[in-house]
Amino acid sequence: MAYISFQPSDYFNTKIFTGNGSTQSITGVGFQPDWVWIKNRDHANHNVFFDAVRGGSKVIYANLTNAEATASGVTAFDSDGFTLGNDSDTNRNTNSHASWNWKANGAGSSNTDGSITSTVSASTTSGVSVVKWTGSGGNATIGHGLGAVPKMIIVKSLANTTSWMVYHSAIGNNSEIYLNGTNVAAGSSTAWQDTNPTSSVFYVAGGAGDGVNASGDYIAYCFAEKKGFSKFGKYNGAGTTTGQFVYTAFKPAFVMTKIATTGGSDTGGWVIMDNKSYPNNLSNSPVLFADGNYAQSDSYNGEMFSNGFRFNANSVTVNGSGNSYIYMAFSEHPLVASNGVPATAR
Repeated sequence: MAYISFQPSDYFNTKIFTGNGSTQSITGVGFQPDWVWIKNRDHANHNVFFDAVRGGSKVIYANLTNAEATASGVTAFDSDGFTLGNDSDTNRNTNSHASWNWKANGAGSSNTDGSITSTVSASTTSGVSVVKWTGSGGNATIGHGLGAVPKMIIVKSLANTTSWMVYHSAIGNNSEIYLNGTNVAAGSSTAWQDTNPTSSVFYVAGGAGDGVNASGDYIAYCFAEKKGFSKFGKYNGAGTTTGQFVYTAFKPAFVMTKIATTGGSDTGGWVIMDNKSYPNNLSNSPVLFADGNYAQSDSYNGEMFSNGFRFNANSVTVNGSGNSYIYMAFSEHPLVASNGVPATAR
């Protein structure tokens, strides 16, 4: 029996392109993306997010606390990709850039499931939604449109200089972790009201310190797990040069990991592998970092297989002894596809 009845590349795809320092249309994504994340692979440029709910040229930086800005990055979302302006973070001349692209449901529509009305672009097929709302300054619920319980939620204030707050089911509803930071999960957080999200809403607390529902607009990227397409979980570091194998039940197209808990004082950033930067099953696959503006590195010895991934470096960032790590992963090919063809190793 097939795990999913759709092709993963219809809802997530990595596109590698070369900047020209001017304007250009990037094609070959395979769909009109509703969330585009771009990182320069060769140069110390920022991680930049654009989405169809906020509209073209509205940028937020994954590795910074900055409020939303206007930039000539992704200026339009096209039927097979996106259009770029001359912004150096997205289109630096001669540099190679990675773009990670998700399909949701266009510019979004009003959602009244929560105590605050939100604008939601959601794909119940792939379990991905982009959610925008105006913070009330108090406790509230926000509709996410997924029709399933989110396993991971990434939130940023668009109006305020605050950290990116991440909910991950593997660390629970009383912990928070920051997309723009290297710290491990902070316990006893009230950001999520100590309450798990439901199939219709997630819970947010007021106050500027929580970064999830003070005054001003917010954006959230929400993910429900879909067998054969996405996986959100936790693994334990081995502290050896042969890492812990993480089973996903699909050939990964994208993997992002973060040290979450530690037996000591270890910290480490968000590490990203993808199948286009890394087309072969090499022992020194290049990685990028969500929390920093660093160029691509091959220092963590990552591997992606037909059914999972691992890191073979004895590093606190990805594989330290006594540490646990959270991850999000999206599929290139399910272990069993709708056409009955199994995933094969690289």
